[in-house]
Amino acid sequence: MRLTRTLKAAAGAAALLLAAACDSSGSGGSAATGLNPPDLKAPTKLGRTEGQVNLIAWAGYVEDGSNDPEVDWVSDFEKQTGCQVHSKVAASSDEMVKLMKTGEYDAVSASGDASLRLIASGDAAPVNTALVPHYKDVFSGLKNGSWNSVNGKMYGIPHGRGANLLMYNTEKVSPAPTSWSAVFDDAARHKGHVTAYDSPIYIADAALYLKATRPELKIKDPYALDQKQFDAAVALLKKQNGDIGEYWSDYLKEVSAFKSGDSVVGTTWQVIAGLAADEGAKVKALVPKEGSTGWSDTWMVSAKSKHPNCAYKWLDWIVSPKVNAQVAEYFGEAPANAKACSETSDKTFCATYHAADEGYWKNIAFWNTPIEQCLDGRTDVRCVPYAKWVQAWTEIKG
Repeated sequence: MRLTRTLKAAAGAAALLLAAACDSSGSGGSAATGLNPPDLKAPTKLGRTEGQVNLIAWAGYVEDGSNDPEVDWVSDFEKQTGCQVHSKVAASSDEMVKLMKTGEYDAVSASGDASLRLIASGDAAPVNTALVPHYKDVFSGLKNGSWNSVNGKMYGIPHGRGANLLMYNTEKVSPAPTSWSAVFDDAARHKGHVTAYDSPIYIADAALYLKATRPELKIKDPYALDQKQFDAAVALLKKQNGDIGEYWSDYLKEVSAFKSGDSVVGTTWQVIAGLAADEGAKVKALVPKEGSTGWSDTWMVSAKSKHPNCAYKWLDWIVSPKVNAQVAEYFGEAPANAKACSETSDKTFCATYHAADEGYWKNIAFWNTPIEQCLDGRTDVRCVPYAKWVQAWTEIKG
């Protein structure tokens, strides 16, 4: 793994995950149900490219060499397609949704807390995957997920994926944890040295734990919580708050905290675990027995796109093997295209990130957008929408 490059992307990537949130069913879950988006049509064929494309992206996804001369997958795209790339880095999913509503952008690298909103509002159009040749090589577990498809229609092209792991200091946490109880029911053992991800979507991590440990709550999907289920997750997190040393959103700060010993157990990403270990921290990371949450980003096309042909060219380019490999290594996530694994500079990269291990991803509940129409299929109750998760997170942190 090119850790030096990952470090350069780190600050921007932190902004991505601070506000991001993707799917609910594990990888390859069923398409979202209960939504009735506008009846928009995907193109049946492409025309001449329009000369430019306007993109909204997370930091590290659209690199043209200006941040690092060695990191550039935009220039060749422009040469080959004639589409000049104009990109805007967004700091949050809310910002992405707001920008997409202006109609000034052609495509967006949406995370799950944005994707369903964009679909429901009609700001994102369904995608004709037949017009994206490299889509056929995308891992099956990323297709037709509850965060990127509705009623059997794909609304974007998967970009990559990552899991939220449990990381611990091997010298200070014994025995080695195998459960999320290490940061919930047993958190008091390391009071003041427990860390958690700073985002309302972290409520889903508590719900995932309760799904396994309190079956009477009947939680099926950590992003589809009725009021009773939601209240239980919030109560668990309020209890946990007393043992938290710090909540993190910048992963360079988490690396420092584990190096110094300020944090000894908590949530992390694979890229953080690798960086921390490379810098001397005695850490290990794992998917606990209850499974984990995670993310998968999707390139979506605006329903108001003024440059749809260039947008489709970009979707195919970003998921092509060589480029998808470059993005994955630079950002620190598993690539979406199966053929990207033979293009990575670090030949162990895909093994480290479990890129081709669909069994691994079946235990990951990808971030999704909590909505009133329960994503688990229930129709006899209303689920708590994401706006209420945001309010609750403020109360949890005090």
